[in-house]
Amino acid sequence: MIQEQAFKRFDLTDELLPEIELEHINLKDFFAMGDEEAFRGHTHSYYQIIWFSRGKGVHYVDFNEYPIDDDTLFFISPGQIHYFEPNTHFEGVMIHFNESFLTDEQSSENIFLKYDVFNAFDAVPYYRIDAACVQRLQHLADEIQLELTHTNLFAYHDYLKCLVRMFLIFVQRNAQRGIGVSLCAHNTANRVFVRFRQLLESHYNEYHTVKEYANLLNVSTKTLTNYVGESTRTTPLKIINERVVLEAKRLLTYSNLKVKEVAYRLGYEDPSYFVKFFKRQTGCLPAEFRK
Repeated sequence: MIQEQAFKRFDLTDELLPEIELEHINLKDFFAMGDEEAFRGHTHSYYQIIWFSRGKGVHYVDFNEYPIDDDTLFFISPGQIHYFEPNTHFEGVMIHFNESFLTDEQSSENIFLKYDVFNAFDAVPYYRIDAACVQRLQHLADEIQLELTHTNLFAYHDYLKCLVRMFLIFVQRNAQRGIGVSLCAHNTANRVFVRFRQLLESHYNEYHTVKEYANLLNVSTKTLTNYVGESTRTTPLKIINERVVLEAKRLLTYSNLKVKEVAYRLGYEDPSYFVKFFKRQTGCLPAEFRK
């Protein structure tokens, strides 16, 4: 029997009631526990906000390393592989929550929160905030922590969802993505591009061409190419290929699936075509990358 995952996947604690599915954790306490899994590649079944209010170091996310500095916020999506360099001198908070806090509703605002703050695999996964923003975000983080003690109060779950949403909206409005230009929900090209991200995350193991995604978006391939170019200075095909390669790297590194099984998992009926595609994108064969 094939062991599909060779790395640790964390779920929300069993002690939480199923309808809550939110945690607020002090970073200093988290690292003081000395859990070695934090320093090895692992993934989560939930969304994770990591706010490093104080500390210097490196955070590794999906085969890239990113600098940790004061008031850096990371947004980790379910399925992303990440770990920290061995360093326990961080201060800040972690906020974990499940899918019900970030539903896939069809408003531009909700889509932006889920596929620009989170699930932006073509961009860096962190933001920075200035001193003027710290107080507002700290107030929201403190309110989330306080509300977790109010389990018997009216609309407890709804209020928690509102607090998380306000936190993310404030980041979308005021924080600066570590590298790159922030997107705007009022810009037509940006809206279509984020919707493209949404569809890609749902169909990367099924659709691999620009035409297929343009059809899902009810626009022409030229329009999609122009909108993506305006939003990111790259092409939709490059983003599609990068997302497929990212998933291939995850499976090759952190699972025991055979190369042909990785190919099937990613929607390639002909494993040899997948091998050629991977070599063209990365410069090495899948088996070489795994070694």
